[in-house]
Amino acid sequence: MAGTPVKHHRVETTPPHGDVIRADIRLPSRSDPDTAVVVAHGFKGFKDWGFLPHLCESLARDGHMVVSFNFSLNGTGPGLVDFTNLDAFGRNTLSRELDDLRWMADRTLAGEWSGGRPPAALGLLGHSRGGGGAIVTAAEHPGVSALVTWAAVSTFRRWGEEHVRDWKTRGVTYVDNARTGQRMPLYRDLWDDLRENAARLDVVAAAARVQVPWLVVHGEEDATVPVGEARRLAGAGPYARLQVVAGSGHTFEAVHPLAGTTPGLEAAVEATLHHYRGTL
Repeated sequence: MAGTPVKHHRVETTPPHGDVIRADIRLPSRSDPDTAVVVAHGFKGFKDWGFLPHLCESLARDGHMVVSFNFSLNGTGPGLVDFTNLDAFGRNTLSRELDDLRWMADRTLAGEWSGGRPPAALGLLGHSRGGGGAIVTAAEHPGVSALVTWAAVSTFRRWGEEHVRDWKTRGVTYVDNARTGQRMPLYRDLWDDLRENAARLDVVAAAARVQVPWLVVHGEEDATVPVGEARRLAGAGPYARLQVVAGSGHTFEAVHPLAGTTPGLEAAVEATLHHYRGTL
């Protein structure tokens, strides 16, 4: 399938909350696929980051319609790859991301981007924080048939005492983006959402409710989300299978912009393709 040409076009969709979601649709140009995969990016990520286009192209060449998208408040705006709307980034919450992912799954299942023809099966794939969201969505959504997570978080509670102190006293804390040099705000909405929706946002509890085949892919040397989190998720999920990529890190050695593929990235891609071939 490596030489299969891929059709690629961009779309916009607006959920009830009123903020635009920008998405890419990829599908094999010589067939009408019966299966679809929705791909969710991680924290400080976007659909065109690093390895994500390569991953989506690989899935489409393997016979799936692939829907990748920017969360509505991810901060990139119409420029897609630069964080030009830091206020939106700051206002984002985990519940908002779950709503966006649910919207994209529902629209895909309704056949919105496949000429009104619903796919026979839907897979979810999420990286890092997007992996945690994909786990919760797979636990909640009866239309999901298979799940893959890359470097997924086992908890959304990743903020230290200094962040909580900032939220309590100033209503905002900041994180640095090493790639862009930006100081990116996180408003108290994020912390309030974590506390008010603690049960829904419990990733390990959601993992135990995932009832579809699930591949947990994680780099052995991940310094951002330690591999122990993957072992915890795989241990909780009754249908989960763990694949540790030896010597690999959080992004499987891929950078942005993508400078070329890597052995770790190709191992993750091939494992993903194999999983979906057997489950979708």
